[in-house]
Amino acid sequence: MSNSILNIQPLGFPWATVDPFLFCAYHDDAYPQGNGSMGPKVSLAGREIGSDFSRKDGWSMYHGESVPGFPAHPHRGFETVTIVRKGLIDHSDSLGATARFGDGDVQWVTAGGGIVHSEMFPLLREDESNPLELFQIWLNLPKASKMAQPHFTMFWSGEVPKLVAADDEGRETIVRVIAGALQGAAAPLSPPPESWAANANADVAIWTIRMQPGAKWTVPAATGEGTRRTLYFFKGAGARVAGEQVNAPAAIEVRAGDAIELVAGESVSEFLMLQGRPIAEPVAQYGPFVMNTQAEIMQAMNDYRRTQFGGWKWADTAPVHGREPKRFARYPDGRVDNP
Repeated sequence: MSNSILNIQPLGFPWATVDPFLFCAYHDDAYPQGNGSMGPKVSLAGREIGSDFSRKDGWSMYHGESVPGFPAHPHRGFETVTIVRKGLIDHSDSLGATARFGDGDVQWVTAGGGIVHSEMFPLLREDESNPLELFQIWLNLPKASKMAQPHFTMFWSGEVPKLVAADDEGRETIVRVIAGALQGAAAPLSPPPESWAANANADVAIWTIRMQPGAKWTVPAATGEGTRRTLYFFKGAGARVAGEQVNAPAAIEVRAGDAIELVAGESVSEFLMLQGRPIAEPVAQYGPFVMNTQAEIMQAMNDYRRTQFGGWKWADTAPVHGREPKRFARYPDGRVDNP
């Protein structure tokens, strides 16, 4: 194995990550035509409605009952970074924010002291399929920020910096920079203020990498002390990583201080890169609560039962935002943002 490669593991669900990340869920659902009520126009018989992770016929309802997705649920002590590559998500939360986003948009939510949100997947097209593809990354918060004020923000697709690099044969690699500076791309958008990623010394980077068949591109070396870096090779038959042949799907932990040459195989190769300096604090987790001690987990559960983290402001637990496909975000202060 190359000296630059520390570990190679197959990808499961969710994807295993290293500190400061908690996990990454990759959803790639081949949803069918919509039924006019934004659910699938097929029978749901044989699915465990309310908890369907079956991938029957290439898709799941998850915790949705009529529309697929994740109805209202709480979080405390970490952040969610949701990168939607195909399809749409309808977001609602206990701050009063709502959004419809997708097709390259990124949502970044700091749960901090506590938030309740829903993430539904409306199937708007009735005459064709409704594919959905997304990453949801859980980024931990340090102890000092565990109880920070919750924060909601959107990075619209057209605002996310990207690098388009061609190798000597003209074959392109496209890198989208959700977090972490990359030479040749515009400066990254600002993460939420209490995020570990807002700390320059944390060296957090989240990039998606798409390579044409046979393309070559070198991931530049990280400069942070103690930084860890994982490349998730999730699409493509095979590729060479630091000289090592790797077959997808695989998680490849590499030495962050080394420049890593990637060479795509005979098909398009795609990677997600997660990088950061570890927070290096104890992690206690119970479902949607991530704290430092079991006592803090018990406190989170008690607080949620008592306060509902501000209470649910919507008529039902799985709101969807109408049949108009227009993307938007309505912030807690009432400001409306459109891409």
